[in-house]
Amino acid sequence: MEFDFDVHKIFLEPITKLDSSLTPPRRPLTSRSEAQRQIMTVIDEIGKASAQAQRLPAPITSASRMQTNQHHLYILKDCNAKTAGRGAVIGFLKVGYKKLFVLNHSGAHIETQPLCILDFYIHESLQRNGFGNELFSFMLRNEQIEAHHLAIDRPSEKFLSFLRKHYNLRSTIPQVNNFVVFEGFFRDRTGNKWHL
Repeated sequence: MEFDFDVHKIFLEPITKLDSSLTPPRRPLTSRSEAQRQIMTVIDEIGKASAQAQRLPAPITSASRMQTNQHHLYILKDCNAKTAGRGAVIGFLKVGYKKLFVLNHSGAHIETQPLCILDFYIHESLQRNGFGNELFSFMLRNEQIEAHHLAIDRPSEKFLSFLRKHYNLRSTIPQVNNFVVFEGFFRDRTGNKWHL
């Protein structure tokens, strides 16, 4: 996805992690207010593209929503894009901790606050090139979590296929909410974001 400004100046790394401040860890070269405006534009546009790809009535990822939630957004840029040297955005992955009631194997409700996949999008023209796996693997390393410990909000069939192929996540534990959890979700849990 191309923009009329240089994405290399606002996203200095191949993958940039943003929080609610919408400020990259390494400060961009452009002025802070201009960089923030450009970052907000990127988030809004990729959020719209994701919603359109998922046939949603409205985006679930936007700059304003990011500013009011404690979510993290990982943005993957194309370092080699031939767009007059301005670069391009390949896709994004949004994660955040949510308080959920999930069913275990015996059907008991368990209150938990796992890391959740909330939105995931790779531009249609760049899918099946390994970019999704690059982005997802980066997030797993950065968040220090195993894929089977994630809860996933309304995954598409394409996303479920991706998880089967790259992470061998096949068997789900049926839930009554919109989240999907896989076999192994309750195994070896550590950290303060897991409550039983």
